[in-house]
Amino acid sequence: MMNSRILVALPLAAVLAFPALAQTSSSQTSQPSQAQSTPAGDTATGKAPLAPPSREGFWGRVNPFARKKYVQRQTEPIRDRVNELDDLTAANGKAIKDTDSRAQAGIKLASDKANEADQHAIDAGNKATAAQQTAQQATTRIQTVETVVSNIDQYKASNQTEIRFRPGQTVLSKNAKDALDEMANGVKGQRGYIIEVQGFSSGHGQTAIQSSQKMAESVVRYLVLNHEIPVYRIYLVGMGNAPVGTDDAEKTKHTSGGRVEISLLKNDLEQLSSNTSAPMPTADQQQQPK
Repeated sequence: MMNSRILVALPLAAVLAFPALAQTSSSQTSQPSQAQSTPAGDTATGKAPLAPPSREGFWGRVNPFARKKYVQRQTEPIRDRVNELDDLTAANGKAIKDTDSRAQAGIKLASDKANEADQHAIDAGNKATAAQQTAQQATTRIQTVETVVSNIDQYKASNQTEIRFRPGQTVLSKNAKDALDEMANGVKGQRGYIIEVQGFSSGHGQTAIQSSQKMAESVVRYLVLNHEIPVYRIYLVGMGNAPVGTDDAEKTKHTSGGRVEISLLKNDLEQLSSNTSAPMPTADQQQQPK
C-alpha cells in the first residue's frame, strides 16, 4: 500500500515542478536581455537600469512568506537609485538657478551699457549743437568786423551845430557854450567819432583866414578843457571867406560875419564795441533747459 502511494506521488510532483522550473529559467534568460536593451549612458544617473528580481521558490516574485530581510534586500537598489535621482535633481536645479542668475546679471549689464551709450550720444549731440551755435556766432561777429573794417574810414554826419560870432569877436557866448555842452555830452564814453570844426569869417585874404582860425580855436579849446575830448579826435580848419555850398550846385554864397560849424562824424566802431562787449555763452549755459 505504501509503495503504491509513492508511485502515485512521484509523477504528480514532477508534473507540478516542471512549470515552476520553466518560469524560473525564462525569467533568468530575459533579465540580461532587458539589462542590455538600455545603454548606461541614456539614463539620468549614468548607470545601467535595475534588473528585475529573479523568481525564487515556488511562489516566484510574490511570496507571501517572504522575510523582512528579503524584502529589504530586494528594495535596497531601488532606494539607492531614488536617492541618486534626488541628488541629481537638486544639482540640476542649482545649476539652472545659477545659469539664470548669470543670464539676468548679463542682461542687466548689457542694459546699463546701452543706457550709458545712449547718454553719451545725447551729451555728444548737445555738445555738437552748442559748438555749431558758437561757430555761427563767431561767423556773425567775423562778418561784422569785416564790415566795420571795410568802412573804418567812412564817417557819417551824426550831429551838426553852428555858432555865430560878432564881427571881430572870438569869445564864446553863453548860447555857444550851451550848444557845445550838448554836443560834448552826447559823445562821452563813445568811440569811433571825430569832430570837425570849420571857421568862416567875412573879409578877404589872410585877414579872413586868421579870423576864422581864431574862432575855430576857441571852440576846440573849450571842448578840450571843459569836456576832456581828446585833441586827436578834433580836426580844425580856418576857411576864411571861402564860398559855402548850397543845395543848388550852381549857386554859392559867401559868409557874412563870423561863424563856426561843428560837425560830429561817426563810423561803425561803436557798433563793433557794443557787439564784442557781450560775452559769448558757454557750452554749459547753452545746454541748460529754458
